Amino acid sequence: MTEELNECELGTREYWDKRYEEEIRNYNSHGDVGDIWFGEDIADRIVKWMEKNTSKQATIADVGCGNGMLLVYLAQSGFEDLSGFDYSECAIHLAEQVMKKNNYYFKLVQCDILKSHGLCSNFDVIVDKGTYDAISLMKDAKKNRTVYIENMYECLKNHGFLLLTSCNWTKEELEEQFLSKFTVHCVIPTPQFKFGGKVGSIVSVVVFKKKHA
Repeated sequence: MTEELNECELGTREYWDKRYEEEIRNYNSHGDVGDIWFGEDIADRIVKWMEKNTSKQATIADVGCGNGMLLVYLAQSGFEDLSGFDYSECAIHLAEQVMKKNNYYFKLVQCDILKSHGLCSNFDVIVDKGTYDAISLMKDAKKNRTVYIENMYECLKNHGFLLLTSCNWTKEELEEQFLSKFTVHCVIPTPQFKFGGKVGSIVSVVVFKKKHA
């Protein structure tokens, strides 16, 4: 059984609005896009997996897109149908500036993915690089995680992929949590550490496949 995480400010919209307000100021001041969540190495691993396993014409959504840099990396790799969603209006404003500076166009929408409206369905791939982690730190996290899983399921085409990156949950814990709606397609390898004779990863990148409706 999953042991819930402690609620903290990382699970609040106020925290992310303040963070992206500051990142907008930094970007306008000296062109700093801010943090690449989980680092550029993880983003690169996700893009390379998609290059090998996904059509360049696939419909792709980044939920919790933040500054939009993952979408920029995907666009640079030739992916054409890209959408970014974030519940922070400031994040969307920053992503719009980053997108225009890099001369790309993708759809950017402010919406709460825990609500039924805002996200259209029929995506081939949904990428989540830290949003499920933030939801896990919200008040009523267990309920919100269930809503998230249901909404991601509804937004994907049959046999579509959900690429989920987490530093809060192991692959085994994520598999248990998503079991009702998804199967584990594969795990994208990440840097490992060895301690006390055991090998583990700080970050898990799990590729889930939607079960047939």
